Amino acid sequence: MDEIVRIETIDEYNKMMGVETLNPFVSIIDFSKCEKRYFQRNSFGFYAIFLKDVVCGDMIYGKSTYDYQEGTLVFLAPNQVIGIKDNGQKFQPKGFALVFHPELIRGTSLAKNMKDYTFFSYKVNEALHISEQERKIVLDCLDKIKIELNHSIDKHSKTLICNNIDLLLSYCLRFYDRQFITRENVNKDLLSRFEDELDEYFNNNNAEKEGLPTVAYFASKMNLSNNYFGDLIKKETGKTAQEHIQDKIIDLAKEEILDKNKSISEIAYSLGFNYPGHFTRLFKNKVGVSPNEYRA
Repeated sequence: MDEIVRIETIDEYNKMMGVETLNPFVSIIDFSKCEKRYFQRNSFGFYAIFLKDVVCGDMIYGKSTYDYQEGTLVFLAPNQVIGIKDNGQKFQPKGFALVFHPELIRGTSLAKNMKDYTFFSYKVNEALHISEQERKIVLDCLDKIKIELNHSIDKHSKTLICNNIDLLLSYCLRFYDRQFITRENVNKDLLSRFEDELDEYFNNNNAEKEGLPTVAYFASKMNLSNNYFGDLIKKETGKTAQEHIQDKIIDLAKEEILDKNKSISEIAYSLGFNYPGHFTRLFKNKVGVSPNEYRA
């Protein structure tokens, strides 16, 4: 099915899956209790976390496909499109989903913490693969939320539900840290490719023609989302991807500045700066002296 089905509310999603709505802003779905379904592509107006317990085919996410394996957690922010290629046959979904609307977390500490959970904008091929022990922790967090959903709504409901979602996402941050470590060889290869791409960008004079390189440019080269690429580089090196780019620019600038036949403005333009003043500020911030002072 090529059509994208837009689902705005939690209640709409619950009705599609054939489950009762206990809270208009949050729901937990046990897929094994749902009826068999055809594959389709969806766009949600809310956050969604999927824990799949069955291999169910190639998931389409953006322009990429991903073999949705068992024991995989996928995180979706509102308005992202996700789905499975329709093969014309129904399947029995297994696993769980936690869906919650932005209105649920508005004004809470969870809303402030969402910026730390960068995995909501990762690509599906950067999904979180969890161990059996980690799966138990995830299910325990879901059980705590489920208890609150089955409790009559009172003044404590929102706080307790949001706190438990926050706890789950904090655990997922830890699990992602573990995944980065256990995939160290793959990560080092990506870091090496990043450095090669960075060298190539300046060696081919792309900076002069296209401007300063961006983190998004290199993430695209690696076929990674901006956030996943940035998090990976930071965890591997202790520096952000932007800092790596700036360090490269400063190293090249130091070499160029020693050539007194080139003006500081010429060097700035060759490195991709639209305004020499921006180059001077970055150089002084990184080196401690201005380009002219460094030359002298």
